[in-house]
Amino acid sequence: MARVTEDKQRSPRNILAVDIGTTTISCHHFDESGISLYHTARKVQLLHPHPGWVELDPHVLWDQFVDIITEVMEASNLKAGDIAALGISTMRGTILTWDRQTGRPYHNFISWQDMRSHDDVTSWNRSLTLKSLNAGSKFLHVLLRQKKYLAGSVVNFTTQQASIRLHWLLKNHPELAKKAELGVLAFGTIDSWLIWNLTKGQLHVTDYSNASSTAMFDPFLMEWSSLLTGLFNIPLAILPKVIDTSGRICESHKDIFGGPIPVRALVADQQASVFGQCCFDPGDVNCTMGTGSFIDINTGSCPHASVAGLYPLVGWKIGGETVYLAEGNAAGCGTAMEWAKQMGFYDDVSKTSDTAFSVESSDGVYFVPAFNGLQAPINDNKACVSLMGIKSTTSKAHVMRAILESIAFRFTQLYETATEETHIPLMSSVKVGGGISNNDFVLELVSSMTCQTLDRPSQTEMSALGAAFLAGLASGVWKSRDELKAIRCSQALFQPKASIRDKYLKSFDEWKEAVRRSGNWYKWD
Repeated sequence: MARVTEDKQRSPRNILAVDIGTTTISCHHFDESGISLYHTARKVQLLHPHPGWVELDPHVLWDQFVDIITEVMEASNLKAGDIAALGISTMRGTILTWDRQTGRPYHNFISWQDMRSHDDVTSWNRSLTLKSLNAGSKFLHVLLRQKKYLAGSVVNFTTQQASIRLHWLLKNHPELAKKAELGVLAFGTIDSWLIWNLTKGQLHVTDYSNASSTAMFDPFLMEWSSLLTGLFNIPLAILPKVIDTSGRICESHKDIFGGPIPVRALVADQQASVFGQCCFDPGDVNCTMGTGSFIDINTGSCPHASVAGLYPLVGWKIGGETVYLAEGNAAGCGTAMEWAKQMGFYDDVSKTSDTAFSVESSDGVYFVPAFNGLQAPINDNKACVSLMGIKSTTSKAHVMRAILESIAFRFTQLYETATEETHIPLMSSVKVGGGISNNDFVLELVSSMTCQTLDRPSQTEMSALGAAFLAGLASGVWKSRDELKAIRCSQALFQPKASIRDKYLKSFDEWKEAVRRSGNWYKWD
């Protein structure tokens, strides 16, 4: 009987983690062992009101959020009081504005994939204002030798940035600009909208990892950038308060889940993945291969300023600790896989690796995955998707292999850029996650091209695990990061092979030529 009493009095050890990605929203129930005991998912409902526009209904997203948490609680027989912490990981750069008094959204979420601001991007990147900023920053860097001015000397804008899409909104909707000036309008990314609703409009916040991903935040000063917001005439008052990634975020309103649930982590998805992979130390590298391919290098307590398209991000801020990442991304890789399925190049994604291995080579076929332009180190938002070298003998297997090779080549470019720029020695194997990381062909090729061992974990939904880790640390379910390292398990290691690298060096060069020929294709101005 004493044992039962002790167990009843014991603090709850259940953690819920919600991950809102580009294609799915999922919720996991983790216990202190780090095992997902139950999970459920819903497809994110993307809207395309005009060509190139990508939106989400904020009410539908909120309903899905509540629905999946409720389902997990019911399936696991949990009440609100049984939950030690909720961690929330969200895709970055998807933006919304709403009324501070009523909480009513003024429009749908505008996704990070949305292209409506491309004319503004082109105009700003060619503007005298930006050229003056670049030149002035370059002069200050030469004079003062501070990296933050080096970053300013090469800054340019892309459609993925929240800042440029918010600028587009305020410019094209004068009524919203007026509401912003009057302080009636609130701006936020998905995390801010969820916390606003969880607290019935009591909190308007975001965390440092999400804020640093908006291109309106200064990671060197750790505050909203008056320079960047001033360029776009964005009032600082509409932006959310920036808070720690892990800690006492808030309690959900008791009416939503039958009682308050403590929210203890709020984190951007890529940063959550880095934490879930236990990349806690400078030189640790994580690669997420999902809708886009991302490489993140832990740069410790110093933000990294790039000259080739990497960008400095806050990985997480917990109390007095701030950890920075240098990140590069290739946005079209996962989209390439979806397109290949729609075109009939494969039916079952788990068999694409075998399909690629079924032929000796792509037979001179090259694919350029530029569905959202080409990011670092190419930085060309006018590049087009292309499939080159098709012959009468080309089969589906050749095309599928070319598509998978292109994903590996894009990551290799990112890796080479990141390691050349940061000059930080890699401390361990490269951690990989995301749906495409389940493809042995891609990982074998990436390992050989980068000459690095790749470590694929037994759990590949690392953003959810990272949110759970951050929430669990804040609530005392785990006491240290050493406990988290013991939880993370490797499922497979991919070792580099010189024979594969030698075989592909010429193909890599020819693929780069295909990329060059795909460049600057679209004429939007």
